[in-house]
Amino acid sequence: MLMQNWIIPNWPVPAGVRSLFTTRTGGVSRDENGAYASMNLGAHVNDNPENVMRNRALLRAHLPAEPKWLKQVHGTDPIWLERATAANPEGDAVYSRKSETVCAIMVADCLPVFLCDKAGTVVAIAHAGWRGLAGGIIEKTIEAMQAEYGSLLAWLGPAIGPRHFEVGVDVYDAFMQHDIRAEKAFVAKSNPHEKKWLADIFLLARQRLMENNVTAIYGGGVCTYSDPRRFYSYRRDGETGRMAALIWLE
Repeated sequence: MLMQNWIIPNWPVPAGVRSLFTTRTGGVSRDENGAYASMNLGAHVNDNPENVMRNRALLRAHLPAEPKWLKQVHGTDPIWLERATAANPEGDAVYSRKSETVCAIMVADCLPVFLCDKAGTVVAIAHAGWRGLAGGIIEKTIEAMQAEYGSLLAWLGPAIGPRHFEVGVDVYDAFMQHDIRAEKAFVAKSNPHEKKWLADIFLLARQRLMENNVTAIYGGGVCTYSDPRRFYSYRRDGETGRMAALIWLE
C-alpha cells in the first residue's frame, strides 16, 4: 500500500483538512545509481519523464484532484491557487479556500511548512528553504491567508536536520539581521577561521511562525539527510529526486 510508505501529519486539524507527505518509496523510477528510486515526483531532475508521470498518477489516486505543480524558485511569493492560470505557476507557497483543491510543493531538504486555520476554511503550504525563510515566505503566506488573528496551526515536515545543515556567513547574517534571537538556531563549527555554522531550520521556522502569532506548531525534527532509505536529500546526494508535501480541504 502506497499510503503506508508516506507520512500523514499528526496535528489537531479541523474536520475536512487533509495533508500528506510522500517519501522516496512506493514508485516506479529506476536508474543505475538509484538517484531517483523510486517515488520521484520532480519533472525537472533528469529522471525518465514517463516514470515521473506514472509516479504522479500513483499519487493522484489518493487525492481529490490533480495538484497544480509550481515552478519553485526559492522566492517568497504565495499563490492563490483558485486564481492561478498558468499550468506551472512560479512561486514557493500556495494557498486555497476551495474544497478539493490540492496545494502542493516539492522538496528534497528544504522545509515544507503546512498551515491551516482552526475553522477549516483556508489551507496553505510553503517551501521554506533558507532563502525563502529569510526573505519572509512564512510571513507573506500567513498574510495572504487572511485568517482570523491567532487561528492558525502549523506542521513542520521533514527537512535537513541541524546536525547536517552546514551554512556560511551569508545565511547566518541573513537571519541575524532580521532578529538577533536567530542566533539560538546556529552552532559555530569548531574551526573559528571557517566561519561555518550548523543551522536548525526547524527552529528558524518556529521563530518566524511565533513572531506572527502562530503558536500551535507541530512536527519538526525529522531529518531528510540522515535517512537515505526514506528521503531524497539534495545536500547529501546532489543528483536526486523530489518528494511532495500536499494539503487540501475536503
